Amino acid sequence: MQSEKLIQLLIDQTRDSINQAEKLKNDDIQTLTWREAATSWNILECMEHLNLYSDYYLPQIKDKIKNSKTSSDTHFKSGFLGGYFAKSMLPKEKLNKMKTFKDKNPLNSKLDRSVIDTFINQQVELLTLLEQAKNVSLNRIKIPTSISGLLRLKLGDTFQFFIHHILRHLKQIDTIKEAMKKTVPVHELS
Repeated sequence: MQSEKLIQLLIDQTRDSINQAEKLKNDDIQTLTWREAATSWNILECMEHLNLYSDYYLPQIKDKIKNSKTSSDTHFKSGFLGGYFAKSMLPKEKLNKMKTFKDKNPLNSKLDRSVIDTFINQQVELLTLLEQAKNVSLNRIKIPTSISGLLRLKLGDTFQFFIHHILRHLKQIDTIKEAMKKTVPVHELS
């Protein structure tokens, strides 16, 4: 894929994520903290999970871009593992459950609306990094994964994996809202 087209697609997806998060700011705290089951995440927990991943990936990406001596590539070619990880994160019609690492699981954390602002601020930073990535190699810069510092993905794959992961959990938030509409009487939602 052309590097420029990939970055533009990722920028558009990130802008959509910001817009979705902005709309969440209109929801009351009951909506943001409603959960379908005791072990299910609520909306704020989904957002906090994304924030925890951003806390890891954004500094990694920022540092690698800042210290890169590479120049941009015309085309980006996904690595075998990176392409697999990125595709596995894409939201599907029926989300398959994935086990999350304990340090990235916010279940039953005491959270408030500031989680949404943190998410939006991190997405704005991501947009800046995507713009900066136009001037470096998406193929040659490698980012250590949160799974293991030994496992490193191409910058282009890291961006795709990271952003697909965000899209996946924003879809989960839509699913939570749908489940809530089906189980909570309408008069209790207002």
